[in-house]
Amino acid sequence: MTSDLEAQLRAASLRVTRPRLAVLAALQDHPHVDTDTVLALVRANHPTVSHQAVYDVLRVLTDAGLVRRIQPAGATARYETRVGDNHHHVVCRFCGVIADVDCAVGSAPCLTPSDDHSFVVDEAEVVFWGTCPGCATERTDPTERTDPTRPERTAPTERIAS
Repeated sequence: MTSDLEAQLRAASLRVTRPRLAVLAALQDHPHVDTDTVLALVRANHPTVSHQAVYDVLRVLTDAGLVRRIQPAGATARYETRVGDNHHHVVCRFCGVIADVDCAVGSAPCLTPSDDHSFVVDEAEVVFWGTCPGCATERTDPTERTDPTRPERTAPTERIAS
């Protein structure tokens, strides 16, 4: 796996460094995690990697197109290595778990807006909101909010999603 990650970095004209390899490996094994979770995963094998180094690596990898940054409304930024395929996400509004959703019809049908206002559209972002199976079994009515002061879309808890 390390040789594949090294090849990805080189193909993007990036130097191969331990922090970059560690961040890519963490995101391949744990998609949709936030920066703090990436840091914890990286530090499990490389305890001296700094918080700033992880931020810098995430920025560089995102700019190079090796990592995708997603930020559903009301949530912290999350990262994944699945890039370039115009997939979407489903987010649990109770626990914040995120899962991938493939584009449903044809080749990137959502890249054809009804009115593009003369923009050259190269990406569409769709987020589906709902209740994950784990939260649904914990509630008798998965649409009912337990706390009336809690907003409908809450910031997800920091949880590693599979």
